[in-house]
Amino acid sequence: MGRDPLIGLVGKPSSGKSTMLNSLTDATAKTGAFPFTTIDPNKATGYLQIDCACARFGKTDFCRPNYGSCKNGKRFVPVMLLDVAGLVPGAHEGRGLGNKFLDDLRHADALIHVVDVSGSTDAEGKATSGYDALQDVEWLRGEIMRWIEGNLKEKWGSIKRRHISTKSTPVDTLQNQFSGYGSTASVVQRCLDRMKLTEPLEQWSDATIEMVVSAFVDEKFPTILALNKIDHPDADRCIYRITKKYPDMDKIVLTSAISEVFIRKLVKQGYAYYEGGTFVTKSEDPEDRFHLKEIIDERLQMRIDALRDMLVYRWGGTGVIQALQAAAHQLHLIPVFSVRNIHTFANSSTDDAVFKDCTLVKRGTQVGTVVRRIMGDVPIAFVEGIGGVRVAKTDTVDSGKNDILCFKIRH
Repeated sequence: MGRDPLIGLVGKPSSGKSTMLNSLTDATAKTGAFPFTTIDPNKATGYLQIDCACARFGKTDFCRPNYGSCKNGKRFVPVMLLDVAGLVPGAHEGRGLGNKFLDDLRHADALIHVVDVSGSTDAEGKATSGYDALQDVEWLRGEIMRWIEGNLKEKWGSIKRRHISTKSTPVDTLQNQFSGYGSTASVVQRCLDRMKLTEPLEQWSDATIEMVVSAFVDEKFPTILALNKIDHPDADRCIYRITKKYPDMDKIVLTSAISEVFIRKLVKQGYAYYEGGTFVTKSEDPEDRFHLKEIIDERLQMRIDALRDMLVYRWGGTGVIQALQAAAHQLHLIPVFSVRNIHTFANSSTDDAVFKDCTLVKRGTQVGTVVRRIMGDVPIAFVEGIGGVRVAKTDTVDSGKNDILCFKIRH
């Protein structure tokens, strides 16, 4: 990925998408618990929680990132988010904000589909009861499929003629058509490799074209299902139906965005401590480690008790951070830490702060590509890894392997 990854949030009106994205604007690095900071109404910087290298080397007290935050070895690394607007049935035909929805969508590397599993809103986000949220999951993918498939079939005759006259490969021909969706030749190649097609492109049937588009959508738009409003009394029915139809739990996260908002307010007002699923109020902190205020409002205490029972004890938290982590996992993102001194991990002899810089890259990326991503056109003589061992630019990065690098500039 030659640029910073972009994760799009999609969801019908009233699904909780905007709550998940826009309401968490005044998160503080002190708690490290809230992953979104708004930039403008449609874009935001999210903070992906990762295991920082400082914990690996016993340097947690000295870790002070230039961007994001780090606490006890849990680091929050900035990642770009996009609020994809206009999701309603018929978006591919221009309904709602269909054109804007599809134009925004093509920029995303992965999607988080916020699904209202309460059953209290219909396909267009209007109040109802007993709605089957499984329909929302299926028609999002259907909208993307029909959008791309319609554009492709409309020009298929001329595409075939040009393919034959230029003697192009299927990858080149399809990439010319898919480039407008943010595709690359490697994405198209992976689609075709997975399908193992043997018939020439000019002989593809409508069914084959549909299968190719389906494979492309899966490859280009990996999607996490954020099943939202899990604290609603009717949520279990929809959760069961969706997880039965889509059993890959790596792509499903149970969330409650509105509860994240409530918890954030409690933390801001000094009534609670919340980090990594740990939720503490004054009554659970007899040693006063977190210096919390005592809750004297009975109704507030009842709401906190309900939240603890429905979310913290049952699900381990609100799931908002986990949704970002799942999307990053689908993109195979890992952190790479660049340092100026490979032995101390500091950037200066006068500053004891370590691991100040961290970049998210795709697992398996070559070191040379990482160098260009971080250093640009600055001439590099060689690259060092842990222990001062030189690392070849053709070596690849992975978690715990070539993920701490020192770039020696050529003078």
